[in-house]
Amino acid sequence: MPEEAARPAQPPATADLSAWAPIKRPVFRMLWSTWLVANICMWMNDVAAAWMMTSMTTSPLWVALVQSASTLPVFLLGLPSGALADILDRRRYFIMTQFWVAVVATLLCITVISDVMTPPLLLALTFANGVGLAMRWPVFAAIVPELVPRVQLPAALALNGVSMNASRIVGPLVAGALIAGAGTEYVFVLNALLSVISGFVIMRWRRDHAPSPLGRERLVSAMRVGLQFVSQSARLRAVLVRVAIFFFHSTALLALLPLVARGLHGGDAGTFTLLLASMGTGAIVAALNLARLRQLMPRDVLVMRSTLLQSVSMAIIAFAPNVYVAVPAMLLNGMAWITCANSLSVSAQLALPDWVRARGMSMYQMAIMGASASGAALWGHVAGLTSVSTGLLVAAASGSIVMMVAQYLVSDLSIEEDMTPSRQFKAPVAEAPPGVGRVVVRIHYQIDPVRADDFRALMQESRRSRLRQGALEWELLRDVNKTGHYIEQIIDESWTEHLRRFDRVTASDVALRERKLGFHLGEEPPLVTRSVVEPPGRG
Repeated sequence: MPEEAARPAQPPATADLSAWAPIKRPVFRMLWSTWLVANICMWMNDVAAAWMMTSMTTSPLWVALVQSASTLPVFLLGLPSGALADILDRRRYFIMTQFWVAVVATLLCITVISDVMTPPLLLALTFANGVGLAMRWPVFAAIVPELVPRVQLPAALALNGVSMNASRIVGPLVAGALIAGAGTEYVFVLNALLSVISGFVIMRWRRDHAPSPLGRERLVSAMRVGLQFVSQSARLRAVLVRVAIFFFHSTALLALLPLVARGLHGGDAGTFTLLLASMGTGAIVAALNLARLRQLMPRDVLVMRSTLLQSVSMAIIAFAPNVYVAVPAMLLNGMAWITCANSLSVSAQLALPDWVRARGMSMYQMAIMGASASGAALWGHVAGLTSVSTGLLVAAASGSIVMMVAQYLVSDLSIEEDMTPSRQFKAPVAEAPPGVGRVVVRIHYQIDPVRADDFRALMQESRRSRLRQGALEWELLRDVNKTGHYIEQIIDESWTEHLRRFDRVTASDVALRERKLGFHLGEEPPLVTRSVVEPPGRG
């Protein structure tokens, strides 16, 4: 890509880049408010479930499995959920997820009131609630870039972090007060009520859903294309590796926090709530200053330093004798958590075009939740074999070491590709469009043999671009009888899927085409042929 095309666009001089700028947009404000309520409900449910588990068993493994049960559905269902969010009406899909969570909260309430709750049943219902989260998160992540200009996207994502961490304060405080004053079942009652209200608020949102003239993608095909995009994006792969490492280790603190709270002097439900609220407060403070931090240091540096701070604070909490030591450490932990999470989330969003955004962000969330679920189970097991303090200390040390290795080995390209949609590639028109059969596209290039090595290297970028757009296969062929003659061959699943690729072209793809054309000799452009693979004859 030419250097001028590779640089991120500079924000206009008049752009409002303040931390609260996205809130001034009415639709973002409305949906952000419902997201805040949804996160409050999530924390209320998690706090109530975790505390209820400690009242039924003292096993560290069972307590840690509550965290696994709430996060594992996102890992298992994230990709199909993201695919559905990309191919369905996002508004209706978002509404449906809200009412799913409300139904699960109602079932939890009924089960507790009926006094039939058991540890396995609590895990099962927590898992069902996690299914709602798995469906809800990708669609909201895909909606946010629709609501704000690109230059305000980091601030909007930081505000999502504020929402998450404000809910980390409010949710546990409300849950703790209800548990102490009325009973755990009332947490689930309020959770259900707020979820229903949020669903009706989202119904006020008027979003124009423009169905593709090519029809709706098939779910299996949409999932395949989403996986291909991620596998062919070096930047996105690097982000997923880092976010998985961070959450695999940092989740040890959240998974074992109920036991940390009980182990402190005078520890009770109020102590647990205070620790969660302290972490949330630290995260909010950091989120409101992220714009300044991003100006002071690159994203990679932010990720590494915040990981180190998170590890140090977790080690302090592991051996804290009382809340006077634990609370400041939780504040620092919250600051580190939101800084790392936001930096990686911005990188993921900027690496994704809109047509595959929900699928890409669902895999980002899958990396988080898969790492969190497996990490919670592992560190719970380590704590059960040794002690809670040892489990936290090992997680803190290994988290920093592994992230350092990842920063060194996994390249996160410094040049950001321009994912702005482009209509410069005109879709072909066939006199008799084929109904079935794979489409084989061949593009013939004549190049100077002296530049063959450079051309082949560039064509590897073309390969990644074609596969990211959804092509089934890609090959570069060399004519054995004609020196300097190369054929780029792309195979698409069908004629319809071939046409979809023209809707997925970005400014980066256009720049890549210009670089390829720069190698082609002759006044005429490269010859393009399209053929359909005929099915084998019968009889």
